Amino acid sequence: MSTPEGKPGAIESLASFLDMKGSECLNESDDHPFGNCLKEGDSVLQSDCDEQLILSLAFNQVVKVHSIKLNAPSAKGPKTVRVFKNQPRTLDFSQAESMTSIQDLELSGGQLDGKEIPLKFVKFQDVQNIQLFVRDNQTGDEVTQIDFLELFGTPKQTTNMKELKKAG
Repeated sequence: MSTPEGKPGAIESLASFLDMKGSECLNESDDHPFGNCLKEGDSVLQSDCDEQLILSLAFNQVVKVHSIKLNAPSAKGPKTVRVFKNQPRTLDFSQAESMTSIQDLELSGGQLDGKEIPLKFVKFQDVQNIQLFVRDNQTGDEVTQIDFLELFGTPKQTTNMKELKKAG
């Protein structure tokens, strides 16, 4: 679902807008860290102590998030995902359980094969960071695995002050 770049309002991958310094994952396995699931290939993200994960993704500019795409094994892939936006810092697990999310997703095994999963687009305008709390996985396994995660949307149109010309 790639669209011509540069066309205002076109839905595109937000991968180029990710700020990796401001992004992190809680409960990631040392052998299968967060960065693995943000690029296509054979490397994966796996949870460490139990099946829960918190993925915190920061953007280098304000974006509108339209949908997410997940590739994961049908047995170990995420099932219940709570989505939060614009948190001042990464949530901890008790906050992620108790706070009101922007949207809760209940994923089926069929949604883990790279199909786009639409979000409530009107709720995800002006996003500076997005946090995904993976509460459990498809089969209750101790390890949750995400092969590839991608977010889609549009960068918010902002004015580049350097391009302004003095009038008159």
